[in-house]
Amino acid sequence: MTVPTDINFFADFQGIAALKNDAKAQAPTALKEAARQFESLFTQMLLKSMREANKSFGEDSLFGSDQADMYQDMFDDQIAMQMSKGKGLGLADMLIKQLAGGVQPTEQTSASPPSAASANRQSLTASKDDFISQLRPHAEVAARELGVDPNALLAQAALETGWGRSVPCNANGECSFNLFGIKAGSQWSGATVNVPTLEFEEGVAVRKVERFRAYDSPADSFRDYAALIRDSSRYANARGAGDNVEAFATALQQGGYATDPHYAQKIAAVASEVRARTDALKFAAGGPSTTNRVNNDG
Repeated sequence: MTVPTDINFFADFQGIAALKNDAKAQAPTALKEAARQFESLFTQMLLKSMREANKSFGEDSLFGSDQADMYQDMFDDQIAMQMSKGKGLGLADMLIKQLAGGVQPTEQTSASPPSAASANRQSLTASKDDFISQLRPHAEVAARELGVDPNALLAQAALETGWGRSVPCNANGECSFNLFGIKAGSQWSGATVNVPTLEFEEGVAVRKVERFRAYDSPADSFRDYAALIRDSSRYANARGAGDNVEAFATALQQGGYATDPHYAQKIAAVASEVRARTDALKFAAGGPSTTNRVNNDG
């Protein structure tokens, strides 16, 4: 009788070898465990993407080191494996059904739990400088409308998407261009995409699959974001913050924009990097090394 393979440690090489043997022998437990391992890898990618989005905050830390990064990666690998146990994200069950012939990839499966395609993310920009150069014109338009620093908007978009490297895409693999993590509520009638995300509930990170808005272009994303901040009374204190990125970000957090308790601090930190990179880009182009600031007088 074949003993069920159960890999509980990310570096369990004997368990992986046993899984390979089970797969060759076509053991019935092999498919389930392989699907769980695939979901674990997918979860690792999500965690890595979020770590990359926040990486700039620890670059100058006294406690940062290559060894710390290595142990952080090891911890994330183990957490991903634990998160894939039980019901997990639902991805393993979908893989089992499809590989076993229980579900065919037709349009009729659209009401099923989110598949790998609906949760995929793709890169919008090649680098941080590319992110700033491509999106600054849209940020400046939205910033003028809101009376805030465009660097603050670029920083928030960078934080939400990992500098454009992790933008959610829909079930067809098309980019949603959702740069600000705006969810699709009951009043949203446009396109949507289902995205695995981590939310903070009473200070505890909880994994969920949420429905987010999808747009046709980055310009549409900035326009919708500006309309949200402009028209919502929750963010009244964020409007007209001028060059004060900290005040703008704090008002967003107090208005309930995000559940991350350090959201405002992160935006402010990324905004400093945006300014520095913008100055460097202008210097390289032979222009003045000052960023475009908003004028509250008009």
